[in-house]
Parts: sequence; C-alpha cells; structure tokens
Amino acid sequence: MPKPAFEKLFSPAEANHLIPRLEILMRQLQMQAGSLRSRIEDLAVDDPSILHSEFAEIVTRYPELRFFTTSMADAASQIEAMGCILKDVDLGLVDFPFDSDDEIVFLCWQFGERAVIAWHGIDSGFSERQPLPGAPKTYLN
Repeated sequence: MPKPAFEKLFSPAEANHLIPRLEILMRQLQMQAGSLRSRIEDLAVDDPSILHSEFAEIVTRYPELRFFTTSMADAASQIEAMGCILKDVDLGLVDFPFDSDDEIVFLCWQFGERAVIAWHGIDSGFSERQPLPGAPKTYLN
C-alpha cells in the first residue's frame, strides 16, 4: 500500500520547535471562536432565527462577524502553512505527519502540552493516541 503524500514530515524535535508559535495561534483561535459564539448568542436574543441558520448566512446578515472569521482563518492558515494539520480548535489539537518505521502516522499535540508526547494512525484520532517512546504517559487521556 502506498504511503500517503504530505508536503512535510516532522521529527518530534521539529514539531516541538513549533509549539511556542502554535500556542500563540491556538490561543488566538480559541479566543476568537469563543468571542464569535458569544456574539452570535447576543444576536440571537433579537434574532432567534440565527440559531437555525447556516454559518455563511449568519456572516452575510451580520458583516461585523467577519472580523472573527477572518482572524480565525488567518491563524488556521498560519498553522497549515507550517505543514501542520489543524484538527480541532476547541480541543486545541494539531497533528504533524511523521514517518514511523516506514509508516506515516501523526504526531499529536494538544494545546497546553509542553511537547509532543503522542502519536496516532492517520485513520484514527485523538482518542486512540499512543505515547511516544520516553514520553510521560500521565498526560494521555
């Protein structure tokens, strides 16, 4: 079976080198997502239909929300431009393609972790992550 193609493969050290920048970007993403949700909830007081609308329609009806969406898109683009894969903003998950014994897997980092401590297969996710050799297991869920 052929290996999946990724523009960049990371070593754990290369992934760890990006964590300080990823922390800033993830914090920005999470703050903007929280602010956006809060603003939509405020708008829903006067316009309850907003809660049943498609997101694109909401932003069209309320252009002041574009600030949040633009800021979030910028942060997400910066993460992906590093070769990382943004998996979940709320959980703060970022994956890094990694060649492990001739098999491509993802190194997995969660916002708040000081280093990459786990990996998972490309067809699995956070709930199935395994510790990297020598990584503290206390952080794994």
